[in-house]
Amino acid sequence: MSAHCRGTELDLSWVSKVQVNHAAVLRRAQQIQARRSVKKEWQAAWLLKAVTFIDLTTLSGDDTFSNVQRLCYKAKYPIRADLLKALNMDDKGITTAAVCVYPARVCDAVKALKAAGCSIPVASVATGFPAGQTHLKTRLEEVRLAVEDGATEIDVVINRTLVLMGQWEALYDEVTQFRKACGEAHLKTILATGELGSLTNVYKASLVAMMAGSDFIKTSTGKETVNATFPVAIVMLRAIRDFFWKTGNKVGFKPAGGIRTAKESLAWLSLVKEELGDEWLTPDLFRIGASSLLLDIERQIYHHVTGRYAAYHDLPMS
Repeated sequence: MSAHCRGTELDLSWVSKVQVNHAAVLRRAQQIQARRSVKKEWQAAWLLKAVTFIDLTTLSGDDTFSNVQRLCYKAKYPIRADLLKALNMDDKGITTAAVCVYPARVCDAVKALKAAGCSIPVASVATGFPAGQTHLKTRLEEVRLAVEDGATEIDVVINRTLVLMGQWEALYDEVTQFRKACGEAHLKTILATGELGSLTNVYKASLVAMMAGSDFIKTSTGKETVNATFPVAIVMLRAIRDFFWKTGNKVGFKPAGGIRTAKESLAWLSLVKEELGDEWLTPDLFRIGASSLLLDIERQIYHHVTGRYAAYHDLPMS
């Protein structure tokens, strides 16, 4: 991953001027959903590209060392070797972008990836995930412990109350403290957009999180009732673009929650390409948070190579 986003001063006059045109955003979102998918011969290439953006995630109460180990193995070998060979992609070192786990499982992931001889980054959710309703002191300590255990990316959740009450200075201070607690680790700030009340709030929260030094802004925890949606993504991507134009700082984007099919992943890739350009289509600036998406992508690639759909036992468990 590239260098950290350098935070900027909190610019409240910019934040207060923000007004999102709701109808225009919804129109744009409908356009994306109505669009035809990528043509057959390009599809496999785009799907393999999508694999390299996935933060392969397990965030279950029943996570154990063995299922984290299995996840890490799948992150290193996301697509069956014979399928990659058939596409002449077996020597390209295709892996997922990261493995994402709870703080208490970071050591397991680091250990499993090391045993697999693999340098894929370990991301940890933190700061009272998913609700962000624990004391700030505890949330900061959670970040520090995850980094100590070897996480090089931290996916933090903000306190939604601050957004809903328009307390932008407090939000800026909170994210600045997360940034500091991360040290060398990359900071991905989850806005939990389904709980922010309006698209204008989503834009404002995006701006403040970027001003405070977030390397990425992320739509959702995957645990809210509404997760990654196109309208929210459009607003966040435009905030990223405006922030880049004004400050020269490139901030990454991560949709997460509910992205399950290969077809959906391609729509996300083309949205980022259209809104921010090809330079954002790199794991340094774009990630997809997902747990079941990889299996569907592998099924589609299997179909592309063999002309038939995989039986349940054909593809290793992801």
